[in-house]
Amino acid sequence: MNNVTTTLTDTTWYKAGTITDVPENGGACAMIQGKQIAIFNFTRRDEWFATDNLCPHKQQMILSRGMIGDMSEEPKVACPFHKKSFSLKDGHCMSGDDYTIKTYPIKVEDGLIFIGLNE
Repeated sequence: MNNVTTTLTDTTWYKAGTITDVPENGGACAMIQGKQIAIFNFTRRDEWFATDNLCPHKQQMILSRGMIGDMSEEPKVACPFHKKSFSLKDGHCMSGDDYTIKTYPIKVEDGLIFIGLNE
C-alpha cells in the first residue's frame, strides 16, 4: 500500500484596494507580500481576475496596463508592448509561445478587493 501524504495549503487573503482603484474593463497593479499583482476588472464579463504583473516575454512589469478581451470566450490580457496574450483563467500563453503567468484567486466583498496567496 502506498502512503501518500497530501499537503493542503491555506489561502491567506490580502486587501489589495477598492473597486474604484481599478478602471472598468482595465487593470491596475498592487504590491502584495513583495509581489506585483495585476488586477483586472473585466466589467463586460462581470468578472475580476488577478495575475502576475510580469510579462515573461521581455521580463517587464507591465501586464496591468495590458488590453483585456477574450479569445474563443476565454478572457485574456495582451501585453501592451509585444502583444503576447495570456489567459486570465490559468495564465497560459494564447499566442502560441511557451510562456505562462501565475494567476491568483480574487474576491470582492463590500467594495474591497482581496487577493489570495497560498502560503
